[in-house]
Amino acid sequence: MAQQPEAGRRAPLNRERVLRAAIALADEGGVESLSMRKLAQELGVVPMALYKHVPNKERLLDGMVDTVVARIDFPASGSGWKDAVRGRVLSARRVLVRHRWAAQVIESRTGPTPAVLEYLDAMIGTFRDGGFSVDLTHHAMHAMGSRLLGFSQELFEGSGSADPNGGTDPNGAAETNDGAEALAEAGAAMAAKYPRIAELAAGVAHDAESVAGDRGCDDQFEFEFALDLLLDGLEKLHEQGWTSAGPPGSAAT
Repeated sequence: MAQQPEAGRRAPLNRERVLRAAIALADEGGVESLSMRKLAQELGVVPMALYKHVPNKERLLDGMVDTVVARIDFPASGSGWKDAVRGRVLSARRVLVRHRWAAQVIESRTGPTPAVLEYLDAMIGTFRDGGFSVDLTHHAMHAMGSRLLGFSQELFEGSGSADPNGGTDPNGAAETNDGAEALAEAGAAMAAKYPRIAELAAGVAHDAESVAGDRGCDDQFEFEFALDLLLDGLEKLHEQGWTSAGPPGSAAT
């Protein structure tokens, strides 16, 4: 009689399973904590077994990026160019909020990965199919930048540099009393030297749950505000027949 498969036997190792496990580890502990050895332990294999599917960590990161980007929703059928672009960008942002390490890894690549290239090609196609000239599409892609993939480079990359409280808890909680006093003094000095920055930092609130990556000043409202400004501006330029050969409002030839 043929022996029955053991209950609970692990699924065969393949590239998809390797990438899924790597993404789960990065989601849990950050991409900095991910290593081939740790990934092998998670999968219950020796590290050498991974190299049949990903030749090194850089290719592993490439595959993780492509897996995540492939999860971005396609636009609804029949959407106009503006709704299609907005919908895909906000879907991309939702994906990156779920995988907070992904923006950092996308930025670290020496060139776009295949899934990113496919995504950008589709975005260009959306503008072109919407009647945009090659010229305006070119400038639109530059203006949108990384926002197309759901994240953006912010002016202040952390709240500490612009925080008039010096990064302390607003209720007074701090690591130590001495540390709190030093931070408060530094914050007061910063506010005195740069009062407009301090005013701005003190006057806005940010939703930590909607931040993609580790930049404290990129919450969902700010992201959509800038996205809509860009799309509204592109819509006006498109309607005006804008061309880079002349000022806004000049007819394309």
